[in-house]
Amino acid sequence: MTSLTLFTPAGVLAKAAPLRLAARRLKALGFDVCIDEAARARHQRFAGDDDVRLATLHRVASQAPSIAMATRGGYGLTRLLDRIDWKLLARSVEQGTRWVGYSDLTALQMGLLAHARAPSWAGPLAVDDFGREELDDITSTCFVEAMGGELEAVGFRTEAGFDGLEARGTLWGGNLTMLCSMLGTPHWPRVKGGILYLEDVNEHPYRVERNLLHLQQAGVLDSQKAVVLGAFTAYKPSPLDRGYKMKSALQALRARTKVPVLTGLPFGHVATHVTMPVNVRVTLVVDGRNVLIGW
Repeated sequence: MTSLTLFTPAGVLAKAAPLRLAARRLKALGFDVCIDEAARARHQRFAGDDDVRLATLHRVASQAPSIAMATRGGYGLTRLLDRIDWKLLARSVEQGTRWVGYSDLTALQMGLLAHARAPSWAGPLAVDDFGREELDDITSTCFVEAMGGELEAVGFRTEAGFDGLEARGTLWGGNLTMLCSMLGTPHWPRVKGGILYLEDVNEHPYRVERNLLHLQQAGVLDSQKAVVLGAFTAYKPSPLDRGYKMKSALQALRARTKVPVLTGLPFGHVATHVTMPVNVRVTLVVDGRNVLIGW
C-alpha cells in the first residue's frame, strides 16, 4: 500500500473535521494515510510557529513517505525558504517521495527545482479538495492515476488561434503571486524554454496583469516556449473597472510577448483540477482547440 503523509506547512487549519474527512477518503482510495503530529498546530494564522513548521518539513522528508500532501495552502512557506534543508528534501525525492500540492506550496516546489532540480507534483490539497463537502470525481481520479503511474497526459480546451502549436520543455510554475514573490531570490528557478503554468485566487484582474507583466518585463515569460493559464478565481469587480476584465489583462500581456499564452488549464483554486508533474519535460500539442500536455 502506498504511504501518504498529510502535513501542514503554511496556514492554520481552522477545523479538524475536514482533515479527518480527507484522511478517510484517501484511505478509501487505497492509500496508507498518516497525519503528521503537527498538522493541527496553531500560532496566529500559521500551522505552528516557523520552527514548528520547519521541523514538520524536515520530519516528513526524513520519513520519506511515498506521497507528502499538504493539507492546505495559505501563507507561510516563504518564511521558511532560507532555512529549509534542501539536501534533505532532495534525498526524500530520491527515495521516492512525491511532494504534492499547489497555492502556497508553489514556494516549496520552486525551491526544490532551484536548489536540487528535483521533481514534485502540482496536485490537490488534502483539506481543500478531499476535505470539501463534495469530492470532485475528476480531481480524485486524476490524482490516483497520477500517483499510480497510469496518468501520462492531461487535456483541456483553449481559445481558438493556437491550432498546430507544438512545444517541448520543462513544466514548471504554480501560483502567480508566489512566483513573483520569489523572483530575484536564491530560491528562484532559472528555467528557459519551459512550459510555464500559472493560477491565482483573490486577485483582481489588474493585479494579475501587473504580476504577469512583472514576469514578462523580467524576461521570464519571453524565455518560455509557452505559457498556460489555469483558473483565476474569487476576485471582486470594482466600479472603476468600466469594462476592464480578466480578458483585458490577457490582451495586455499578449500585446507584449510573442510567446503563446493559452487559457483553460483545469488547475487552481477550483473544484476540478488535474495533477501534473513539476520539473519534468513535457510535450504540449494543440489540435484545433484541444490541448494535450504529455509527459
